[in-house]
Amino acid sequence: MAFQLPKYHHPDFTMPKFIQSPDAAWAIVEHDGVAPDYFHSTSMYPEYFKIAGKWILAEESRMDSSVVILPDSKLAVIENRNLKCGDHVIIGRTEDCEEGIYVHNTAFMTEEEILEDKFIFRQGRSRETSYSRDYDNLIELLKYEKDHGNIVWVMGPAFAFDSKARSAMQALIEQGYAHGLMAGNALATHDLEGALLHTALGQDIYTQKSMPNGHYNHLDVLNKVRRSGSIAQFIEDCHIDNGIIYGCVKNHIPMVLTGSIRDDGPLPEVIGDCYQGQSAMREMIKDATCVICLATMLHTIAAGNMTPSFRVLEDGSLRPIYLYTVDADEFVVNKLLDRGSLSATTIVTNVQDFITHVAKGLGIMYERKGI
Repeated sequence: MAFQLPKYHHPDFTMPKFIQSPDAAWAIVEHDGVAPDYFHSTSMYPEYFKIAGKWILAEESRMDSSVVILPDSKLAVIENRNLKCGDHVIIGRTEDCEEGIYVHNTAFMTEEEILEDKFIFRQGRSRETSYSRDYDNLIELLKYEKDHGNIVWVMGPAFAFDSKARSAMQALIEQGYAHGLMAGNALATHDLEGALLHTALGQDIYTQKSMPNGHYNHLDVLNKVRRSGSIAQFIEDCHIDNGIIYGCVKNHIPMVLTGSIRDDGPLPEVIGDCYQGQSAMREMIKDATCVICLATMLHTIAAGNMTPSFRVLEDGSLRPIYLYTVDADEFVVNKLLDRGSLSATTIVTNVQDFITHVAKGLGIMYERKGI
């Protein structure tokens, strides 16, 4: 059966609570980067605000931001640090029309799903969970998103430590199942190390045996990339022909690489300023319809917090955004849920097995490269 997007169910604005609701109140920003007291903070769900008697959707949303009323009565969702003096910020902390604010958290659910009995066993996500159906759903989703959506991968360095995982991910990129990549300095560095020296942090990416003086390998690769001036030029200079980063560069897949305080190097393209990095990630997420976060807790939380549960399409219709988080540690996948990204689908497994399983499910053939 072909994949079908679930239907968006608009709120029934003829209900008394919507009609009787007051207009949303607002207050003026008095200092750049400082929200007024009692500001309304957004969630990942569709949110409507009553402006001059009309319910308006905040279309470009994200978690933990303020809603600014623009001069044309449209709404902009803006991080508090980016508020400007004079902005009109919506205030109110209730979410069911009491203050002209409505959070629509059942937008993609059927009446049966809304009314179903919630007292059922095995709803937690753990090592004991069967993920067969999740894999089936994800594979059908990826087939759909390849041509109709925008798939963003958020990746930790664990991929770089296994030749098979690198090859599988490269094949997914080459077959059109990636429209953007977000990662840190480590994933890119160790993947390029694997491409050039067949190691990651000095371990052979096929046998996992530590190589003599292997702890120098990633430092040597960083030095070579910095000498070349860019990742793309390094790939040309060193005749690289394999790997995740190679696949992105050769297939013109945009990458956002953000740094951390512990980075070696870093690579020339790594964004060192955390707020510039956040803004760059936010810009990539604006187009995403499917976000898959793999073995990177902090990047996963960051991406999850800036990913709404919906996207407004060019024709004005709304569709869901799918968010997956995959990690071998139950704590990590549950951490995202604890942070408020309640629409995430979580899978507890190591990402090397995950990505090869997905590639096989999509019928993608790949070979171990760089060994």
